[in-house]
Amino acid sequence: MAETKTGADLRALLKEQALLEENMGLIGWDQLTGMPVDSGEFRAELQAYLTKLYVNAGTGDEAKALLAYFNDPEHLAELDEDEQALFERFAHDAHYLLKVPADDYIAFERLTSKAHDSWALARAKDDYALYQPDLEGLIKYIKQFIPLWRKNEATPYDVLLEQYEPGLTVAKLDAVFEQVKTGLAKLQAEIKEHGTEPNNEILHRSVTKAMQREYTVGAIERLGYNFNKGRLDDTIHPFMQDMNRNDARITTRWADTNFPMAVLGLFHEAGHGLFAQNVDPKWDYTPFNKGISMSMHESQSLFNEIIIGRDEAFWQHEYPTLQATFGDALKDVSFEEFYPAWMKTQPTLIRTEADPLTYPLHIIIRYEIEKAIFNDDLDVADLPALWNAKYVEYLGIEPTSDLLGVLQDVHWAGGAFGYFPSYALGHLYAAQFRNAMNREMDVEQLLGAGEYQPLIDWRKEHVWRFGASKTPGQVLLDATGEELNPQYWLDLQAERYRKAYKI
Repeated sequence: MAETKTGADLRALLKEQALLEENMGLIGWDQLTGMPVDSGEFRAELQAYLTKLYVNAGTGDEAKALLAYFNDPEHLAELDEDEQALFERFAHDAHYLLKVPADDYIAFERLTSKAHDSWALARAKDDYALYQPDLEGLIKYIKQFIPLWRKNEATPYDVLLEQYEPGLTVAKLDAVFEQVKTGLAKLQAEIKEHGTEPNNEILHRSVTKAMQREYTVGAIERLGYNFNKGRLDDTIHPFMQDMNRNDARITTRWADTNFPMAVLGLFHEAGHGLFAQNVDPKWDYTPFNKGISMSMHESQSLFNEIIIGRDEAFWQHEYPTLQATFGDALKDVSFEEFYPAWMKTQPTLIRTEADPLTYPLHIIIRYEIEKAIFNDDLDVADLPALWNAKYVEYLGIEPTSDLLGVLQDVHWAGGAFGYFPSYALGHLYAAQFRNAMNREMDVEQLLGAGEYQPLIDWRKEHVWRFGASKTPGQVLLDATGEELNPQYWLDLQAERYRKAYKI
């Protein structure tokens, strides 16, 4: 007979796991912001130790006793509605932990720490070969784990997609991406044939880091990011790290002659931070506070970066502040010159610097490469060549170095395969949220007036407060009244770019 368990027992174990996750998140943030270069080996050991504790918590006697007791429907009914949902998530996560030998999982996590360091070194030296052995090791582990994790997924890569986006499959993504590619090709052809290309040289004028920081800190605070619950640090690759809803840290990188990179980058990371800071407190110390779908998280960072950060009415309000903060850099530039320059579309090698029309192609490239790795057993040594070929195929430009090519993203160093499609889905979700929001309020009027609070409140009510307690599909359906429809994103881009290009 199974040992009697209660909702308090379940919450106690979830809290233990959450506290360990916070510790791992904190040392991960430190590794990418301020950790001494020579301490990598020690950091890897600490990461492995915390991972061991985490695995033990999720697979130990108490975890097995909870699974045995609440897998009985009669006992599950003893839990309240929230606790039942938490148990279902606990059982889902336990599947992935219990199926993998603990020693292998710990070794994998130790290798991710080492891979972060070799990736950073490879970037510094512009040499993929310095990173390749660790990347090969990570992929080998994941290929070893996939048969253990697999339920009824059609392909190995589907197993990885499932972990980031429940219910997402290669078949579904192929259809969505085909619609996006077709719509983009049509719009880009229209721009090329009938558009007047803006001059964006003004965006590369010199602006000091101090000036950029002053503007962006103020702007993201106006958009709702709370610095009492966060902080801003420098890093190689921007990210948001949330320990809990009162500690959601953001990072960025700066360039004196490329201020849009930091402005849009911080809008993006602050969007992630807004989500993390506004999850309902009832989900503290539970998977629903931290295990949020990446596509839903990206929809909120991209709402900030693209829906707001590329909006003409928003910049009509914000540009005088930007102009004043940047001193002489934009003193002679009218808004009528600034906004078309801000919206110029052109292929770029760097994903994080891509404009909305080319960004999805960067994601599709990574998606196709990941499929090739796990469904077609692509040799890791061939990654740079395939990467470069895909950039020629989709964007008409070829990386001239590993730094500008296969080394630009940190995700694979963390073993995050299957993550990249979340960025593209986030674009689509964000546009659909905007469409639904616009049925209740005049989004353009509010942005033009600098009245951002109604937009903040809508997202808190319809998205943020749920954390991971609802699937992305449920959040989207409940908030917008329909399932995913990429056409909203395509229509929004067409409207904006036809105006920017005077079509």
